[in-house]
Amino acid sequence: MTDSKKENYWSKFSNTFDNDQRYIVGEAIQKTVIDKLSRERNLGELIEFGCGAGFYTKVIAPNASHVIATDLSDEMLAVAKIQLKDFHNVVVEKADCEKPSFPDGKFDRVFMANLIHLIQNPSIALKETRRILKDGGLILVVSYTPYGLKFWDRMKTTIRFIRKWGKPPKYFRTNMSQEELRSLVESAGFQVDIQLIGDKTKAFYLKGIKL
Repeated sequence: MTDSKKENYWSKFSNTFDNDQRYIVGEAIQKTVIDKLSRERNLGELIEFGCGAGFYTKVIAPNASHVIATDLSDEMLAVAKIQLKDFHNVVVEKADCEKPSFPDGKFDRVFMANLIHLIQNPSIALKETRRILKDGGLILVVSYTPYGLKFWDRMKTTIRFIRKWGKPPKYFRTNMSQEELRSLVESAGFQVDIQLIGDKTKAFYLKGIKL
């Protein structure tokens, strides 16, 4: 899928993105993620890839000195700018996680929420993440997953996704297992700690230190 097609796919959901995502995964898992993210401290100079409308940016921004919140979609960024206007340490700009233009070793933290399983070349994005992190820097990944769900709970999540966002592109990796995600991030040069969190809907919560 070309960059323009990827951008257009997400742009058409920009005005309803947060509500759509809440409908698909449920408020319970979002609250669990918010609780964990709000405990992260001393995030320093942070870049977020795939910020969407800024839902989780608002959670991490108070614990960072500076945040660059990025997305591939101009329409999504327009919504994020409105949502994040009161966060004076946040800059919103367009960037592609698979080919970021930032210099080597610029950031203390890289944050991705609901992204790693939805991009075409996650291994490239992770290698680029490692490149722009300082030595000992941290990648923080939140990835919604059907992994570990009962069959009917998995089916309900899939149906809700299709109702809101249609049939997903073929490269989406929505069935990625915990070990597959761990291996993917470790292969990019990180020491990884990963947890499966949630109940009827779940997410991977991964922290990786640049080696």
